Amino acid sequence: RANAAASALGVRPGMSAAEALARLDAAGAASYAPPRADEARATLPGAWSRPVVMIDSASLIHPALDRRAVVVTGSHGGLVGGDPALALRADAFAAVFNDAGIGMDQAGVARLPALDARGIAALCADALTCRIGEAASTYEQGVISAVNETAASMGALPGMRVQDVVLAWAA
Repeated sequence: RANAAASALGVRPGMSAAEALARLDAAGAASYAPPRADEARATLPGAWSRPVVMIDSASLIHPALDRRAVVVTGSHGGLVGGDPALALRADAFAAVFNDAGIGMDQAGVARLPALDARGIAALCADALTCRIGEAASTYEQGVISAVNETAASMGALPGMRVQDVVLAWAA
C-alpha cells in the first residue's frame, strides 16, 4: 500500500521496499513536522472492582500501581528480548496488547504464553481494527485476535470486542 503523498512520488503497491525508499529519499525531506505526541496513561473512570488502566506504551506499566489491574496497552504483544520476565512489569489481573499483524512464528502474540505461566489473563487486539500505540483505540475499536489459556478460561475469545471483555473483567 502507498498513501497519497507516497503515490505522488512514484511509490506503488508491489514495489520493493528498497525501491520505494529510494524514491522517497530522492524527493527530499518533507516540510511537514508532526506535532509532538506524548504517551498517555490514565485510569478508566467508573466504579470497578479492579482498576482499568489505559497505557499507550507497556513501558509505562508500574509494578505497584498496576498490580491486580486490567491493563490496556497500545503496545505490541511481542516478547521483548525473548525474555518471559519482561512480558509485563506488574502482576496485573489482565493485560491487553496489539497483535502488530502477528508476524512470523507468532511473534506479535508471544507475550501471551509467558503471561499464562504467571496466571495473568492476556489477549491481543487485531492490528487491523485499532491503532498500535494507542490504548484508547485498542479499548474502543479493538477486536480480539488471540488469547492465552487464562483469558480463555475467563470467557475471552477471538472475534470478541476488547471493550466487552475488559468491562466484564473489571466489573
